Amino acid sequence: MTEQRISDPTETGPAPARTAGRGGRRRRVAIVLFNLGGPDTPESIRPFLLNLFSDRAILRVPGLVRFFLARLITRRRVPEASAIYAELGGRSPLLELTEQQARALEGALATEPDMEARAFIAMRYWHPMSEEAARAVKAWNPDEILLLPLYPQFSTTTTGSSLDAWRIAASRVGLMAETRILCCYHSDEGFVASMAAKLRETWQQARASLPPGTALRALFSAHGLPEDIVKAGDPYQWQVEQTVEAVRVAAGLSRAEAVVCYQSRVTPQVWIGPSTEDEIERAGNDKAALVVVPIAFVSDHSETLVELDIEYREEAEKLGLPGYWRVPALNGDAAFIAALADLVRHARGQGERRLCSFAGGRQCPKAFGDCPHARRARAERPAAAAEAAAEAAA
Repeated sequence: MTEQRISDPTETGPAPARTAGRGGRRRRVAIVLFNLGGPDTPESIRPFLLNLFSDRAILRVPGLVRFFLARLITRRRVPEASAIYAELGGRSPLLELTEQQARALEGALATEPDMEARAFIAMRYWHPMSEEAARAVKAWNPDEILLLPLYPQFSTTTTGSSLDAWRIAASRVGLMAETRILCCYHSDEGFVASMAAKLRETWQQARASLPPGTALRALFSAHGLPEDIVKAGDPYQWQVEQTVEAVRVAAGLSRAEAVVCYQSRVTPQVWIGPSTEDEIERAGNDKAALVVVPIAFVSDHSETLVELDIEYREEAEKLGLPGYWRVPALNGDAAFIAALADLVRHARGQGERRLCSFAGGRQCPKAFGDCPHARRARAERPAAAAEAAAEAAA
């Protein structure tokens, strides 16, 4: 497997102290929201998939092999993907929902005394992609840029890939501004509270609809990853588990009532588990009802609206589960938008720290070498050693 380098678009020196913007006005802060993207017409399904499977963070094989493998997988996936998007009217709702989140976030920050915030969208695999977003940011001429993923849990395949794409795009368009990165917020108090509130509401609806004594479980379903990516040091699975535990506690569920599982396997590799399908089957065997929680998705898209709402529901009914409910995605939930606004304020308050988590510094255990903080530390060690050698020589 080839190592994937997560580049830091802020590696141009220390961040200056925050002051008033040009002419004494509030500082202009461009908030770039990273998201996956999705096809906007049936004709864009094929190029969307090709972009996805051509990403070296997704298919970690040499370039020429990836070129042919991406086309092979795309050709095989187009019919299935077309059927999925047909359920959604031939297009993904993700861009529209992300635009709503962007405008709501601007509104939540509108009265900040020291900044004028504008949110921009950088989708990874379909428009508007990183270069389009970078050009729009440059035209606005901000004093600061904050890169804010709509992926609560960091993965090299999501936030990491978006950071690489943004670095290239910003360089290509000549975008130069103080830039900060918020890498993750898997256990952020506001994010957890917004998820827990949605879960409690759906849990109460389910419990009220079921006969007394019926077993009920919360199935926390996240997008899966190939196992070898996690073994290489990707912290995603660990962060998902941290989110689940925090939301479980906040929602008042017991450990026995909560299960972590993973959906959306798309390649023949061994993927992390257990799979959502296996947990639905286990619930059928145990005659347990399910409340399914999309724990890694903050916006509705094909994996919630089709995979969870239609395909897995049909499987649950076929297996005779006593009930099946799905917790709504956060989308434009006011508590979630407030949490994002707080994360923006927190990131801007990190002084010279260009890369931060929801809690400031690194949160992942040292075993996860693909944590962006670990990668940055490794990149800085040779430079620090060279500087120390130069000082000693002087």
